[in-house]
Amino acid sequence: MTSAQKPVESSFTAASTASEVMAGVDLTGQLAVVTGGYSGIGLVTAKSLALAGAQVIVPARDIERAQAAMEGIENISIHEMDLMNPESIHEFSQRVASRGRALSLLINCAGVMAAPLIRDADGHESQFSINHLGHFRLTCALWPMLVAAGQARVVSMSSRGHQIAGVDFDDIDFLQRPYDKWVAYGQSKTANALFAIALDRRGRSHGVRAFSLHPGQILTDLARHLSAEEIAGFDALDEQGRPRIAPEAGMKTVEQGAATGLWCATSKALDGKGGVYCEDCNVAPINESGTGRKGVKEWAANADFAERLWTISERWTGLTVD
Repeated sequence: MTSAQKPVESSFTAASTASEVMAGVDLTGQLAVVTGGYSGIGLVTAKSLALAGAQVIVPARDIERAQAAMEGIENISIHEMDLMNPESIHEFSQRVASRGRALSLLINCAGVMAAPLIRDADGHESQFSINHLGHFRLTCALWPMLVAAGQARVVSMSSRGHQIAGVDFDDIDFLQRPYDKWVAYGQSKTANALFAIALDRRGRSHGVRAFSLHPGQILTDLARHLSAEEIAGFDALDEQGRPRIAPEAGMKTVEQGAATGLWCATSKALDGKGGVYCEDCNVAPINESGTGRKGVKEWAANADFAERLWTISERWTGLTVD
């Protein structure tokens, strides 16, 4: 467990929106990369950073869809990348590095949830492969650019879903245990939180700080693998079939859902801090009260587990940061 999981003074709440968090923030001259930046929370995040003056690069598996979503938005460029394909990540990173610029913000928004059992080319379960290993590869590849910024932040989209499961270090890929799409999702979201701890430990001396977060419960394309019955079971819709909005209970609009990630990326309240899991535009406390409640589980805030995950990730990808 990390003692850093203590709330700070924040002027924002669970109901705060992206535009409220970004009011007065000037990112002119800064470069940002936002994965998943052409739909849902990622789209609001990319737009918000661009409106604040940042040059935003959005990697996309579906270029045409991304171009349609970004049409008319200044300061955003789109380049092809597939988080489940190491060569694609390498090629994207080379294109970004060829600009010869420092990278101030890396926002890892892309992800999958509750997917059926699929394996990548190396045999790794897809949710762990995309949500964690893909972003691990991308961060390592862009590391020299982050260090060059002098002050940079890496923000990883975890979820309250991390409370479902920790990382099963003996069988991450479900080779011995039966596959459960929700356990796999929870494991990958715990990995996102542990990644921020390990990355921050390596980055702080270089001015690179890392954060993870829960954005809220928001109906976006992330729910594409869920049936109508599963969505109904989350009580996510009201009597008219519209998304239920109750920020304090975690049910947010997309604009509210993007707020915490943007707060992690830009808030001066986090200067000198890092390696923490955030929610509702604040550092979250340790959760000791059960699944589905606010806060981070100890297994996702454990520095020893973070180092164990980092070692495995290095071995599986052949990459690290210096």
